[in-house]
Amino acid sequence: MNTRELLALSPIVPVMVVTDLDDIVPAAQALFDGGIRAFEITLRTPMALEAIRVLNQALPAEAVVGAGTITNPAQLQDAIAAGARFGVSPGLTADLAQVIQATDLPFLPGIASASELMQALDWGFDTLKLFPAEAIGGVNLLKALAGPFAQARFCPTGGIHAGNAPDYLSLNNVLAVGGSWVLPQDKMLQHDWQGIRELAQAACALKA
Repeated sequence: MNTRELLALSPIVPVMVVTDLDDIVPAAQALFDGGIRAFEITLRTPMALEAIRVLNQALPAEAVVGAGTITNPAQLQDAIAAGARFGVSPGLTADLAQVIQATDLPFLPGIASASELMQALDWGFDTLKLFPAEAIGGVNLLKALAGPFAQARFCPTGGIHAGNAPDYLSLNNVLAVGGSWVLPQDKMLQHDWQGIRELAQAACALKA
């Protein structure tokens, strides 16, 4: 599976920050039951790598569990060792690009400008995370990038919610969006797995 095939699995890649391992399996199962197939576990908490291991064992085979917020080669290697099947970063450095290129891991590097996009293309990445999407121009920026960089495709993340996600998903150069609105804190605290499943269903219906 390459990065574009990964983003074709569902129109949203949930950004999951793990604070309680006991909750991660039922939350992810609810998302899966709602139609989501790719799961980004951010490396922002000490239990993130263990969560990747746990979900790989607990979820159906069709689920693809990856690691997000990868900022250096060591984190990438740790994620691969934990069983991550794809990676996501908020940006891209030469060192990180070199290590990624030495693997066959689908990877979504972050860019925030035309210059960063040009550098990523030079390094062989044509499928990217636009981050932080809303803060740097969002839909209008993606429209502007479409002309000079017709080969690039994006998964915008940052400030995206159910209200503006359809605007992003309507663009030809957007394959999916990243977001956390399908895992609202109140529903997580209440263990409202049915409510999360319904949010996932609604998110998956945003793109025909």
